[in-house]
Parts: sequence; structure tokens; C-alpha cells
Amino acid sequence: MISLQSDQLLEATVGQFMIEADKVAHVQIGNNLEHALLVLTKTGYTAIPVLDPSYRLHGLIGTNMIMNSIFGLERIEFEKLDQITVEEVMLTDIPRLHINDPIMKGFGMVINNGFVCVENDEQVFEGIFTRRVVLKELNKHIRSLNK
Repeated sequence: MISLQSDQLLEATVGQFMIEADKVAHVQIGNNLEHALLVLTKTGYTAIPVLDPSYRLHGLIGTNMIMNSIFGLERIEFEKLDQITVEEVMLTDIPRLHINDPIMKGFGMVINNGFVCVENDEQVFEGIFTRRVVLKELNKHIRSLNK
């Protein structure tokens, strides 16, 4: 276990605490919004990573982005869901972490984000670093200090 009073915490990397890519829901860049909304709804997430066929990270797609893209003047235009691709509405300017970044960099980034995507040197998606994991680890360490 890493002690808060030692340098072990400072030496840990994002990769040691991330949720691996094969356990993270995602969509591909060419998918339509109907598919993305289905994945988001089935998983209960509000945003998920967008990857290309080589698993390179391109951005995030979220329920709000999808809904905003189908709002008409007088109604929600659901028929547009299968006509618009994820690429057309996804957010591309997203925070990113490298798998070898220090955990302290990750701590700072999850203050304002529920999760941050983690990639390697080739921008291949490796997983996500979540606020939940940070709080869970911090809780573990604080409890161990109180024993």
C-alpha cells in the first residue's frame, strides 16, 4: 500500500490506477448518433470516448452533445439520429493523460472532470483515470493512517 507520508504516492503513475480500455464503453468515429445514444443509455454514462478502428483517441461524445444536435425549432428531430455521425458532434478538445504521467497530474485533472482519457505515445487509448478511483484510493490511505 502507498503511504501518504512517503514519496511512493508521488512516484506512482496514472497507468497504475486507471480503468483499462477493455473495460471502458466507447464508440467509433464513424458510428451514428443513434448508436452512440444507445451505448450511453445502456451503460448509464453521460460521456464516453470516441476511437478510430486503430483505437486512437479522437474525443468524447455525450448525451448533451447528441441532444443539442437534434433539437429543432419546434421539436426534437429524432430522425436525425441515424443521419449524423459521432465525428460531426464530438468534443475534440479534451483533457488527456499519458499512461506514464505522474499520478499527481491526474489528481489535478479529475478535480474538474469525472474522468480523463489515458493514451500511450501513439495516442492509442489505454483507459480512463476516474475521480472515483482517486477518491477510493485516498479513502483507503486515510483509513490506514488512522489505524
